[in-house]
Amino acid sequence: MAKRLAGKVAIVTGAGRGIGRAIGIALAQEAATIVLAARASDTLQEAAEKVTQAGGKARIVVTELTDEESIKGLVKDTEAEFGRLDVLVNNAGITHSARLEETATEDWERCMWVNARAPFILCREALALLRKSQAGYIINIASVVGVKGYPLQSAYTSSKHALRGMTISLSEELRDSNIRVHLLCPGGVDTDMVARVRPDIHKDELIKPEEIAELVLYLVAHKGNAVIDELHIRRATSAPWF
Repeated sequence: MAKRLAGKVAIVTGAGRGIGRAIGIALAQEAATIVLAARASDTLQEAAEKVTQAGGKARIVVTELTDEESIKGLVKDTEAEFGRLDVLVNNAGITHSARLEETATEDWERCMWVNARAPFILCREALALLRKSQAGYIINIASVVGVKGYPLQSAYTSSKHALRGMTISLSEELRDSNIRVHLLCPGGVDTDMVARVRPDIHKDELIKPEEIAELVLYLVAHKGNAVIDELHIRRATSAPWF
């Protein structure tokens, strides 16, 4: 049986671990080529090996998402190497936990730069390549805090609200194009970041990164008349309809 993403090229940020790595592997299982972007080359190398084992091709691009030129370089590298881009997954994110009155401006700014500014720049720079695809996809990974607010997370929450707002506007701008824009808002996922921020949640109750990856694969491998704009994904033990 033919693989659904054979010949397709995807950029995944935050690809060295957690959700990003799982997404890369899931897309690779359908024969996609994955451009793996993150700051740490060692974790990217490990992810690249997993992608190759899954049946895809991997390219590592060490990227600093607070540096606009580094972000532009990621897109330029992809174009130079493959001449195309079909899927962009803005997954990378950081968090900060503190009362608002104890949150330093630089902590606020770093959340905004990585979680909102970097996806904005990457979407902008990637649009020309995505328009050349027969079917282009932008998948932005926000969070439950993109639609809610929690104490001690004002910087993180603000950045994810910003990402959600940008995604909604971009989707409107591209509604008549070949590019579909999707937003995922997951609750607690079994990642290193969540382990640090929410040690009170038992590991067995957390969403698995592979579950998020399966949803991303569904979005990019199916294109009919039904469109999913936004997915809210909660832990089975949390309250419904967040």
